[in-house]
Amino acid sequence: MEILKAVHLKKHYGSGENLVRAVDDVSFSIEKGSFTAIVGTSGSGKTTLLNLIGGLDYADSGETIIDGQSIMKMTQEQLTVFRRRNIGFVFQNYNLISVQNIYKNIVLPIRLDGRRPDRDYIEHICRQLGIEGKMDRYPNQLSGGQQQRVSIARAIAAKPAVLLADEPTGNLDSGTSAEVMGLLKKTSREFHQTIVMITHNDAIAQLADRVLHIEDGKLVAGGEVRV
Repeated sequence: MEILKAVHLKKHYGSGENLVRAVDDVSFSIEKGSFTAIVGTSGSGKTTLLNLIGGLDYADSGETIIDGQSIMKMTQEQLTVFRRRNIGFVFQNYNLISVQNIYKNIVLPIRLDGRRPDRDYIEHICRQLGIEGKMDRYPNQLSGGQQQRVSIARAIAAKPAVLLADEPTGNLDSGTSAEVMGLLKKTSREFHQTIVMITHNDAIAQLADRVLHIEDGKLVAGGEVRV
């Protein structure tokens, strides 16, 4: 079952000799419950592409469809609500709130949406991620790997349609990176969570179910799509 589709996405900056085709007519589809990696060197357009499919930026043209809904047709207010309910984000820098404990960090997106957290589900997530004993601690009391585990828990706590991971191992050593990748794989299997991850590391990408390669704003491999 298809959960995410990008159709002829374009995002250009500048004009004339200074024109940068950050994302240049990109199309692909993602199956529900799959783990997809988007690989590219610095400047290839992978982060811009992730921002477009995650609704953090608007495309010049094209369409992103998540769970049957086109995010390009939404107002900013509609998109904000849709993102909070349907898209989980895992960032390289964790983006945890230092003055809130781990539990409050995890449930923040749910509470911002005016909903009550599913405590049993969150406890199950935290057990699977190995952070069940950290709920009363603060981010600066955890290692980098533990903080990334918290960010993964926060991303899936709201049961999003899609989880988007932006270089999730970028600030971690090789050993911890392997642990985090293992946890992402486990998350995909255990919770049937659809994951799209960007990385510049081909070895890390090979742990995903599918790899898309992007160069100079274009998909050069793995971008088959049904439109």
